[in-house]
Amino acid sequence: MIKKIFHYILLGLGVYAVLAASVILFYKDDPATMNWQDRQSYNKRFISNLKLKDPRYFDTVIEKLGSPDLTFAKKTPTDTYQILYYRTQHMKSDGITTVDECTGLMFKNNLLIAWGPEADKTYEIISHE
Repeated sequence: MIKKIFHYILLGLGVYAVLAASVILFYKDDPATMNWQDRQSYNKRFISNLKLKDPRYFDTVIEKLGSPDLTFAKKTPTDTYQILYYRTQHMKSDGITTVDECTGLMFKNNLLIAWGPEADKTYEIISHE
């Protein structure tokens, strides 16, 4: 009897492990369905893992992070610059997302060139040209 119960416990643990592994491996995060705290953490985690040696394109960032909270663009005769702001820190509960609550991602011709304070500086320079 004890052997049979032990057998069922092991079988249950095995099924649980398979289901948990399946969810971890195959479930895709969708920022559109997250509450604001989860989305904020997700954005922060994604942005903290960015590296300049790994080129990121505008479309892949939008696909991964969803619609930005704020966005600005500047077109010059030769280039198009876009800065997308994603909320990464909560400052005040007023229902409005401001630039100081966000991290900027700067794109030049749809290629990510800077993020964080560097993106803000770059966009500021371009805006005054």
